[in-house]
Amino acid sequence: MTQDLKISLRDVGVRFDVGARHESLRTTVVNALRRRRQGEKQERRVVHALKGITLDIDHGERVGLIGLNGAGKSTILKVMAGIYPPTSGEARINGHVSAMFELATGFEMTQTGWDNIRIRGMLLGLSPAEVEERIHQIAEFSELGEFLDYPVKTYSAGMFIRLAFSVSTAINPEILLLDEVMGAGDVQFANKAKQRMHEFMEQGKILVFSSHSLDMLESFCERVIWLRKGEIVLDGAAKDVLNEYRRTAGQ
Repeated sequence: MTQDLKISLRDVGVRFDVGARHESLRTTVVNALRRRRQGEKQERRVVHALKGITLDIDHGERVGLIGLNGAGKSTILKVMAGIYPPTSGEARINGHVSAMFELATGFEMTQTGWDNIRIRGMLLGLSPAEVEERIHQIAEFSELGEFLDYPVKTYSAGMFIRLAFSVSTAINPEILLLDEVMGAGDVQFANKAKQRMHEFMEQGKILVFSSHSLDMLESFCERVIWLRKGEIVLDGAAKDVLNEYRRTAGQ
């Protein structure tokens, strides 16, 4: 296990070029001809998803991310996961990362739950032997029973969460990134998942958790970062930041 786990972002910016604005076909052709005659370049729209983000998350911290849709929560998690490289600044991640973002990622929809435990486990860095060693523990924790014999395309969203969470937290990750995946599913499994997260954090690892559920963030996290339009509004003790967020309704 890495002894000095750390997430360090320094003046990180992420910019997306989303192309020309939406126009009708006729308007697009007319404008293109006009620009060609006048020697103009096609207008591009650039979205700054993150702007100058600087933060450190250290060994043992549980950090929540809040903000309205489009605030940059998913983008910052994907920078931490190494999915999005910063377009400016620097991101340094020290530790093995396990991320749970889009639920269908890493699933083969026509394969059974058992097959997908094996596939997802190997995608998360386990060897085939390690997967076989843990597969029954993963299956038992998921409580999916005979549904593991069925193709996962038959699964509900809650069943996806059970399977994905069970595999992702069985690999002993050092840094776990969650993006709005804990809110679905039945109460019984949510309670089991909460207990597993507490056990995970007692081992001194790092959790970064994005959610619109303020109560859940208050329960899991000691520190909360409030994002707005790609920038940090507040970063501090969970209770203080969440109270201010509630007071202003996230605006």
